[in-house]
Amino acid sequence: MADIEETNEEVVLEDNQIMCALTDLPKPAKSKELTLQSLILMLNEEYGFEMSDMERDYGFAYVDIEGKNKRMKIDLAVFEAGKPHEDDGLIRICIVQDDKTKSNDSKKGVEATLQAALEASEICDFGLWTNGEEFHFLQKEMDEWNQPNCYDISDFPGAGQSMEDLEKWADKIKPRKPANDSLIRTFKRCHDYIYGNEGMKKTAFWELLNLIFCKIFDEKRRFIPSQNGESYRRKFWVGVKEQNSEEGLRNISKRIKGIFEELKSDPLFSEVFDGNEQINLSDRGLAFVAGELAKYSFLDATVDVKGTAYETIVSNTLKQEAGQFFTPRNLIRCMVEMMDPTENMRVLDPACGSGGFLTIVLDHVRKKITQEMYPELSGLYLVEKYNSAEVNERIKDYAERMIFGFDFDPDLKKAARMNMVMAGDGHANIFNINSLDYPEGPKTAELEKIRSTIQRSVESSNDKDEPYETDDARGKFDLIFTNPPFGAKVEVAFQISKRYELGHNWNKDMYGNYQMGTVSSSEAPEVLFIEQCYNFLKPGGRMAIVLPDGILGNPNMEYVREWILKRFRVLASLDLPVEMFLPQVGVQASVLFLQKKTSIQRDAAVNGENYDVFMAIAESVGKDRKGNPIYVRDEDGAELLYDSIKEILFRDNNGNAKLNSFKVRIKHLNDDLPHICSKFLQFIKEDIK
Repeated sequence: MADIEETNEEVVLEDNQIMCALTDLPKPAKSKELTLQSLILMLNEEYGFEMSDMERDYGFAYVDIEGKNKRMKIDLAVFEAGKPHEDDGLIRICIVQDDKTKSNDSKKGVEATLQAALEASEICDFGLWTNGEEFHFLQKEMDEWNQPNCYDISDFPGAGQSMEDLEKWADKIKPRKPANDSLIRTFKRCHDYIYGNEGMKKTAFWELLNLIFCKIFDEKRRFIPSQNGESYRRKFWVGVKEQNSEEGLRNISKRIKGIFEELKSDPLFSEVFDGNEQINLSDRGLAFVAGELAKYSFLDATVDVKGTAYETIVSNTLKQEAGQFFTPRNLIRCMVEMMDPTENMRVLDPACGSGGFLTIVLDHVRKKITQEMYPELSGLYLVEKYNSAEVNERIKDYAERMIFGFDFDPDLKKAARMNMVMAGDGHANIFNINSLDYPEGPKTAELEKIRSTIQRSVESSNDKDEPYETDDARGKFDLIFTNPPFGAKVEVAFQISKRYELGHNWNKDMYGNYQMGTVSSSEAPEVLFIEQCYNFLKPGGRMAIVLPDGILGNPNMEYVREWILKRFRVLASLDLPVEMFLPQVGVQASVLFLQKKTSIQRDAAVNGENYDVFMAIAESVGKDRKGNPIYVRDEDGAELLYDSIKEILFRDNNGNAKLNSFKVRIKHLNDDLPHICSKFLQFIKEDIK
């Protein structure tokens, strides 16, 4: 993601307005305008066209079939680099419609607008049509009678590219790094296509997931040196015209299905697949989805871009049930940055869901590793190294040894593993177990895998000489991040809850101290998760856990708070607004940051404790109750714009780097979490002093 240098100048933006990236003027934030702005950024950041070479609402002259001189207006035009914005320099025509317009619309569809514009232009040969959900690319060629004919293509050339480049080097051209919301739109477009055109309403997500696996598997091959000394050639690619013939469709299908069969036997993916899975899409459906995915480099995309796109599809497919819902990424990043994991820390999420915490931990440590390995680099040149072969090798080793996730849902295990693979780790210790039942649960193969993996982790880490009470996962983790399932709908079996101290009734004795009593008939899972996280942590280990506010405030939960205070040092408490988890679910929750006391600390605490606790209230988290983003406003309620400098590092087909910078005006999300994180880190530094 591009670095942004901000200035202090402020500009007021009225409600329902956005600032145009090209004209620097406010525009109504309607469907068509939002799509147009996304397209402008895509053409600039992905295709490499300069902002100065684009113009919106451009009109060009043409002669109709009756010989009359006319003008045609197009939504976005791209011109030859550095040339005047005149008809003879027009190289790309872009038509943008609102999200309700269909591509076959008789007046606003592809044929009526884009094809007509290409046929009218004497110079331009390439164009695209989009309504935000669909993208249609056309190429114009002149026949032997000098008449224009337009053909469907899967993409058009970027800056410095020709159609010959795309056709001849399809298996060698490096895919683009997705910009803005491109990947979110692509995933949604692919999912909706499978859902609506392939008759696979129940399995659309898994079909898409299989192809994402294929794409990642193929990208990872670029780090494997060829034994024959040959350069890397992609297998997951779709030629720009390959979808236009039955032979081409068969070739695409054969190529992609071959990758799928290969990856199912690969050690990295074998734990995810049973081995009998198949890609069930038609050749045309497979070609469409593969063509969309093949445009982008998943490994080079930022974790936030990939994770948001992926979890958008996951959350729509694996609906939140029995108290399960996905943790917003800004909260995940805040929790991870406050705990500041390093390469030598073993990390667990015992209710990992789709793996959000684990991917952000991986990203956090990746940045630390990259900065250490390339201290001479900064800005986008440092960012570019995040997925270099050297960094990936080290991050693979880290994730292989030190990152763990448990979840009771087998579908979420697969989803989390995919998320970790997309994050670029090379391995993921994701296990399908009931964390509350561990290690007493059914003696499955997963339990033995956890034990052996933990042992290997300890033996290869700095803590190999530490004494441990068990040879399983208990007492082995430096950090825990989790948002456990909670609520009345989540039931914990009596046979499980009775093993926990917090699964009992607690009563005060005559001195006002809580004493454990009889087994409780039922206990909330989030309460039991607190105790199990304590069991998983090393002495001195830390955790960040999302909990309902009732645990921190209700009088009848006082025994839980006392249990926590005896066993943990409270590092911080972060109170969240109800908007945090809306529109998924409405809960009042907080985040507790805790450190497991050592035996010495527990003994010393008998005579009382006196230490500072960081406490914060997040009043705004960047979105409203419906999930719509909210931005910083002035005293009169108008949104503010800030003058900024945006930088983009673009590389051509030969690997030559070009750093572009331009002024933009951006809105700031009204999100307290980054500020709170910064204040906490400052608090910790002062506390250490």
